[in-house]
Amino acid sequence: MTKTRSRPSHAMILGAGLGKRMRPLTATTPKPLIEVNGQALIDHGMDRLAAAGVQTCVVNVHYLADLVEVHVLRRKDMDVVISDERDQLLETGGGIKRALPLLGNAPFFQLNADTCYWIEGVKPNLEHMIDAWDESRMDALLLVAETVKSVGYAGRGDFDMAKDGALTRRQERGVTPFAYAGAALLHPRLFQDAPDGAFSMNLLFDKAIENGRLFGVQMEGLWLHIGTPDAIQAAEYAVRESAA
Repeated sequence: MTKTRSRPSHAMILGAGLGKRMRPLTATTPKPLIEVNGQALIDHGMDRLAAAGVQTCVVNVHYLADLVEVHVLRRKDMDVVISDERDQLLETGGGIKRALPLLGNAPFFQLNADTCYWIEGVKPNLEHMIDAWDESRMDALLLVAETVKSVGYAGRGDFDMAKDGALTRRQERGVTPFAYAGAALLHPRLFQDAPDGAFSMNLLFDKAIENGRLFGVQMEGLWLHIGTPDAIQAAEYAVRESAA
């Protein structure tokens, strides 16, 4: 079967979270607008999307929504559409499901505003994802980073990855080499029969694993995990070192 390639024209950035682990910074600033090296986290992701040819970017808002909305609507390099969750925080899965009518019927990029920060390698990581995408085999393709080579990440990893890119979950109390780096290519069919209201994307990732349709691409470059205020300094140092 011929592999189907697709360059997404649409994307969604999740910008509605409360940012509790980033307190006290998030008492007055929503996490997507926290700056690393003078640039808001969400702009890092939007720059990557624009470079990949995305034309329309949906951003959901909830916590300090007005600040996020005003900021992203200043972008001139793509059309920005707001998915308003001021009335109810829908978590990752519920937020994307609500926004599906704004995203069209084709595969789309999805980025987490708060964890999707990296130093590129030779080739942009979103281009690696476009090249790896195979609609006939995949419902979701995740960008994953090697935990031992990441900055600011102290977890046990999220996934094991087979030679063909198929992902499986880390076993309880186990350790795996790859962590989800906050960027995905998703097909709308992944959300078929998804529940209403708030739910986590992990529910749908697990469903895709069961169906053999969750795959990964290993990140090229360096993942900078901005999970706490202390991680900002480490990330800024890594960026300076990479530019030296």
